[in-house]
Amino acid sequence: MSLTSVRQHLAIAAPELTIIETDQSSATVDLAAEAHGVAPGQIAKTLSFQLKDKIFLVVARGDARLDNKKAKAAFGGKIKMLGLEDVEKLTGHPVGGVCPFGLAQPLQVYCDVSLKAFDIVIPAAGATNAAVRISPERLADITDAHWVDVCQPPPEAG
Repeated sequence: MSLTSVRQHLAIAAPELTIIETDQSSATVDLAAEAHGVAPGQIAKTLSFQLKDKIFLVVARGDARLDNKKAKAAFGGKIKMLGLEDVEKLTGHPVGGVCPFGLAQPLQVYCDVSLKAFDIVIPAAGATNAAVRISPERLADITDAHWVDVCQPPPEAG
């Protein structure tokens, strides 16, 4: 259902996008970067969080780490990552395919400013071998996301 719900959502919200399905898994940032021939930072990972009774998603560059202090300031409290068992139930997507498109229920989406380092980012598309290529601005636009600064600065390229 997940890939189907993403297809349905994107057909309406962004019909110009093509879902890319690969033969290999792209369930982790490193696997996705390898499958799509990009640096890990260019993968747009979608993280699921909870603050009290509010569930929301944060999309960040693949090599970014959440900065707890920034997150607490941005969201008004200490956030916690959802357990693996809750992610698919609440998003409709399997772990490794979670994305801000075609969600099982409406969830607030936040895009971390770390995505803006790239012209094109690659978020998953509802399956562990599906993704799209999209600009960070378009990603935020079609998901009605708010921009936040909640990640540590990316690691320096070696």
